[in-house]
Amino acid sequence: MIVIYGINTHLDPIKKRLSDVIHSCMQSVLGMPEDKRAHRFMPMEKDNFYYPSGRSDAYTVIEINMMKGRQPETQKRLIKALFSEIEASVGIEPVDIEITIKEQEKYQWGFRGITGDEVTDLSYRVDI
Repeated sequence: MIVIYGINTHLDPIKKRLSDVIHSCMQSVLGMPEDKRAHRFMPMEKDNFYYPSGRSDAYTVIEINMMKGRQPETQKRLIKALFSEIEASVGIEPVDIEITIKEQEKYQWGFRGITGDEVTDLSYRVDI
């Protein structure tokens, strides 16, 4: 699951494009299938969204939650692909993008009535 935060007046108009770019990077780097898009947009009023100096109102935070298993180099490739593709396709400069990857153990995920360590039919690999 991916959660994207930003100022509503900037984030709302670009949600679809940003979602497409993020999912494209998830597919190309992690091998995620097309039908596994799980994005949650959190557009916020400007007075509720504080960000570091030197950033613009385009400042966007992307939190990627995933099951543990991806190698550090794979995660770094994902982050770098996101910076590059978001700038090229959406126009947000890397200085205005913050990306965090939060890994949880497979048993800490619950979906389809089971935990992640019990699933046997994922259409993508976690240990890459």
